[in-house]
Amino acid sequence: MKTITNPFLPLWEHVPDGEPHVFGDRVYLFGSHDKEGGETFCMLDYTAWSAPVGDLTDWRCEGTIYRAAQDPDYPDRKYMYAPDVVQGNDGRYYLFYCMSGDFGVGGYHGPISVAVADAPAGPYQYHGFVRWSDGSPMLRYVCFDPAVMNDGGTIRVYYGTQYDFEERPDFPGQDECLLKSEMDMFHKTREEILGTPESVMGVNMLTLEDDMLTVKTGPVRIIPYKVKGTSFEGHPFFEAASMRKVESKYYFVYSSQKNHELCYAVSDAPDGGFTFGGTIVSNGDVGYHGRADADRLNMTGTTHGSIIEIAGQWYVFYHRLTHKSDYSRQACAERIEIAPDGSIPQVCITSCGLNGGPLPAAGTYPAPTACCITDGHMPHGSNKIYGEVFPHVTHEGADHLIAEITSGTRIGWRWFAFEGDVTLTLTVRGAAGHWTVTDEDGQVFGETDVPACAAWTDIAVPLTVPAGTHALWLRREGEGTAELKDIAF
Repeated sequence: MKTITNPFLPLWEHVPDGEPHVFGDRVYLFGSHDKEGGETFCMLDYTAWSAPVGDLTDWRCEGTIYRAAQDPDYPDRKYMYAPDVVQGNDGRYYLFYCMSGDFGVGGYHGPISVAVADAPAGPYQYHGFVRWSDGSPMLRYVCFDPAVMNDGGTIRVYYGTQYDFEERPDFPGQDECLLKSEMDMFHKTREEILGTPESVMGVNMLTLEDDMLTVKTGPVRIIPYKVKGTSFEGHPFFEAASMRKVESKYYFVYSSQKNHELCYAVSDAPDGGFTFGGTIVSNGDVGYHGRADADRLNMTGTTHGSIIEIAGQWYVFYHRLTHKSDYSRQACAERIEIAPDGSIPQVCITSCGLNGGPLPAAGTYPAPTACCITDGHMPHGSNKIYGEVFPHVTHEGADHLIAEITSGTRIGWRWFAFEGDVTLTLTVRGAAGHWTVTDEDGQVFGETDVPACAAWTDIAVPLTVPAGTHALWLRREGEGTAELKDIAF
């Protein structure tokens, strides 16, 4: 089998908010669809990718499976956010999603839409929206980021989002600023917000009839909105609901209000009793071995994904940010372990998540396969494109590269299998600088001076490396900025 890296799809493809599912002998990745170098979230129609369960290096594009223009809300709300897919009791496949506008405007007050197909990869056709038995749209709480599971014939939908407005001491306050913000964001009345027990925000579950549209029971709140004094304090729910069943336990996977971490909670029941478990992965390695937010190893930002067992191995799927924004996100995955006590230890981000082992220190790797890119003070994304200078993944035509490599920037790959000493070739351009190659702990493998070069230039660096598995880190020192396109052994 061939080698596969993170991100595991082609570098031009941006499928964030990934929900992986095994249907038959293939694993399918469903998610939002960002535009490369996009100006807002989820600008493209849904696509799907799949791979044989026995060969996770062999991903193929299934093409466009559903278009935003098929939804009746289009073009008033023209972008489709994080979807999920489930097989119904009739054997057909149902895609659940919500619509939004630019920068998320209008994305918190529509219904949960549903499309249907005869095969996992579609094509899907509009089916309707989640509704009450009288046919009116189900709009209780906030319809956002739907996740769906077929739990032994019971169709469960999880959804919601949560901001901390109502936990602030001045809510609603004399000027009612926070209340007004909540009303505007969610299109809820003052009476509805103040009259809803606990909150209109939070994560909820309902069940559906076999038509996959009509509410059968619920919705009910599955974890508390107010987390002070609970196991969720410090990691409250924000968005990105996903549910998995592991033997008899229910694992709720979600993005916390820290926004860069996928967390999990566990219960014996699907509709409550959840206890916080921990963080599975952070797209900046925050929390891993105690790493602080200020020491994040990438630009951090939105995350969304889930866990899945494939051929006996558990994985977490998540996404990373590129192009100095939250608008061009790429799918990544890591191996995880579910311990005998049911816990999931946090894993670090790597360049080789689905590879089944370290990458061979042979051949050429595009620079954006680096899992860590930091100048020591990387920002956290906030629904904008940053203008500040910092190292980041971007593209130029068909080329994909790391740009704005300033003095002190560190670029890391985890992990490579070395057989011993080797020559590393860097394809670089930009300002002159001194480049050092180390392991993650700073042990120097080699170094060189790189002259200023306006065109892409190959620079050979002899490395003295003990045989074995090592991380590979580059550090640049020098004035100005440089760019890196490839590394080759």
